Amino acid sequence: MTTSHIHRALVLGGSGFIGSHLCESLLDSGTSVICVDNFSTGNAVNIQSLLEVKGFQLVEHDITEPLPDIGMVDAIFHLASPASPADYHRLPIETLRAGSIGTERALEIASANNARFVLASTSEVYGDPQVHPQHETYFGNVNPVGPRSVYDEAKRYAEALTSAYRRSRSVNTAIARIFNTYGPRMRAEDGRMIPTFIAQSLAGDKLTVTGTGQQTRSICFVSDTVAGLIALARSNEPGPINIGNPVEASVAEWAVRVAAIAGSTAELDFIDAVEDDPRRRCPDISRARLRLGWEPLIGIDAGLRRTVDWFTHPTSPAPTSVG
Repeated sequence: MTTSHIHRALVLGGSGFIGSHLCESLLDSGTSVICVDNFSTGNAVNIQSLLEVKGFQLVEHDITEPLPDIGMVDAIFHLASPASPADYHRLPIETLRAGSIGTERALEIASANNARFVLASTSEVYGDPQVHPQHETYFGNVNPVGPRSVYDEAKRYAEALTSAYRRSRSVNTAIARIFNTYGPRMRAEDGRMIPTFIAQSLAGDKLTVTGTGQQTRSICFVSDTVAGLIALARSNEPGPINIGNPVEASVAEWAVRVAAIAGSTAELDFIDAVEDDPRRRCPDISRARLRLGWEPLIGIDAGLRRTVDWFTHPTSPAPTSVG
């Protein structure tokens, strides 16, 4: 593990939920940031406050097209992809292109700059896992033609391409497998569990739970996920490395917990199960602890309170740290 400073970073997908928090954290550490986004799923509001910050540059661009000359960088974070079910179902071809063409363009930039490249992959590469908790040596159980495949397979291909560039062209690469992340700046309508439950709780609606609700998830506050990505970038580790919180609960339990924090007594509304929905999802983070010295620091209830507060007052600042 190293702690080398990042002087100038390129963040692809930098106006998105995780990307915008990553840009902030890098700037806070003294790193200059070039944020690239085509705003197909990112939100310009997320980075509005950064536009006047010294060292921050925004480039509106689709990473599947050749990038304009941005000068030298020493780190590249590739988060440019639709990530929520609502988005990758709406943009299936774009999702596959971001994982394939976009990843290749980003790797070529890393190669030309001799830069550290960090791929933001996903726990979805494990599919509906037959191994629990999921560790990085597990190959996964993925349906390559199902409705989730455009995202799953885009990331699996991106991992393969990243690994090939490392092996055949000696590019300094790393792969992070990000598990469910939550926090301020999530969109209520993006189809993911935590923002859906928060929005429903605040509206006084029933909480929609798919299937039996006994499928499990683990959730990690966004500042912890960002810290993991930066720790990986500053290390020599190639990965893949799981970045997530090993606290696991059923979807129904998460719904009840969110409702309680939001002050709601709404009932659960069980709806049809989602095709290929993983039955269990929880990371083994032993490798991250050992090789990066990283583990989540934010308690679940503290993170959920911060997120509920932001949904209640979305125009207020969205700090990623929780005391």
